[in-house]
Amino acid sequence: MLKKITTAASVVLLSALAACSGGQSPAGAGGAITMGFAQVGAESGWRTANTKSVQEAAKAAGIELKFSDAQQKQENQLKAIRSYIQQKVSVIAFSPVVETGWDTVLLEAKRANIPVILTDRAIDSEDASLYRTFLGSDFVEEGRKAADWLLANSQGQVNVVELQGTTGAAPAIDRKKGFAEKIAARPEIQVVASQTGDFTRSGGKQVMEAFLKSTPKIDVVYAHNDDMGLGAIEAIKAAGKVPGKDIRIITVDAVRDGMQALANGEINFIVECNPLLGKQLMELTKKVLAGEQVPARVVTEEGTFTSEQAKAALPTRQY
Repeated sequence: MLKKITTAASVVLLSALAACSGGQSPAGAGGAITMGFAQVGAESGWRTANTKSVQEAAKAAGIELKFSDAQQKQENQLKAIRSYIQQKVSVIAFSPVVETGWDTVLLEAKRANIPVILTDRAIDSEDASLYRTFLGSDFVEEGRKAADWLLANSQGQVNVVELQGTTGAAPAIDRKKGFAEKIAARPEIQVVASQTGDFTRSGGKQVMEAFLKSTPKIDVVYAHNDDMGLGAIEAIKAAGKVPGKDIRIITVDAVRDGMQALANGEINFIVECNPLLGKQLMELTKKVLAGEQVPARVVTEEGTFTSEQAKAALPTRQY
């Protein structure tokens, strides 16, 4: 079980910490705010939309943004965070590449009196004081939603192949966990193969090609994001099968390319994961720096989409 802050006591503790130390920042007294933001990378349409949201929201909020792209490497994020500490930014925000290995650098930020906000992905740490709040999705619930649709739309033996996200990343761990929890009630639904596609379209295609060669019967693909699902579609077509019919596909994210594939019937169901976190992040930043109480976890509101719902949503889709 990941050590994420869920209890009321932890919420009170973090709120108190925010209230006690947030006012010590120069920005809390009305000065200019500088944010150091360490992004995971640009591995997917979701991530690109997330980056754009943060950049646009910072500009609109009058916050100077120092941005770095870690190219999906933890060592790059660690270097970026230490650089932000040296530059004495007002606040550090980042989406962790993986869950573990952050305590040392976040302790350095804490000692420098620079508050940290986690976005999109949580960390696995016993020290709740290392960051002020986490803004993002409930990845376990996303996995459960994916499984709920499968349970409601399946009979008899169902062989599922799973395209996992980056090994060690919170969404990969949690989306797998939530999905597995739900299908456990139906022994006839089995995950017969599971491998990381690293959240990329090329990775999804490559892994799906291998699955098609090694697994005699595949009924369903469960992809931890749209991009890997889109890569799987390419592999399924190349194998002479019809995606969405011969092999059903469930994905997570609901970015435009995924939604279009859903509308076209090549994906069967998408669980939404909203990347537009920029405005909420800037609001939380100002509250933290002003010494206001903030919840330990801020969960974004998200839904699910069928083919017909995707058709209706696409004309006004922002990402």
